[in-house]
Amino acid sequence: MLVDDQAMVRTGFRMILEAETGLTVVGEAVDGRDAVDMVARARPDVILMDVRMPNMDGIEACEKICAVDGHARVMMLTTFDLEDHVHAALRVGASGFLLKDAPPEQLVEAIRIIAAGDALLAPSVTQILIDEVARRPVGQPDAFPGIAQLTARELDVIRLMACGMSNGEIATELYLGEATVKTHVGRILSKLGARDRVQAVVAAYESGLVTPGA
Repeated sequence: MLVDDQAMVRTGFRMILEAETGLTVVGEAVDGRDAVDMVARARPDVILMDVRMPNMDGIEACEKICAVDGHARVMMLTTFDLEDHVHAALRVGASGFLLKDAPPEQLVEAIRIIAAGDALLAPSVTQILIDEVARRPVGQPDAFPGIAQLTARELDVIRLMACGMSNGEIATELYLGEATVKTHVGRILSKLGARDRVQAVVAAYESGLVTPGA
């Protein structure tokens, strides 16, 4: 589902996506309020959500959608510096960020990644999240009870996730098979009640499990 107040942007995205096998645009919304109303009807797997829109911005719309729909994944779209939006958007349930001027092939790849249940947490976005957390008071582990349930190996994995590493990179670092890492990631998400690895990383930083610069 495409959510953007500019018709030309929506049209451009639709043309790119409908040329791809296996991708279907199920709806278009002109602002966040329209998106919240449309989700129940359109039942999208992935929502491309502009950050800045009239009536209701993308971050508020993302929060409302994620609160009532555990299925849809939200990817935030922006032409602006991410710093002002990253932490707020990830905190309310966004599964990733993408610049509007990204190449078509990157847009398609990002959609497929998020539709598969993974998250688009690039190192640059991770660094912005770290910088934001570094300016906040030390986290409280009690705010995320699932942290205490993580095994030693799961703690190793989530710390590397918090560095922006992919499953393949974590497997190399810990001398594990990638399938084993994927199993650990799944268990981490389950214990933390996280939608995806982005939410797990946010929990890791906000609980104080991972500290900037460590």
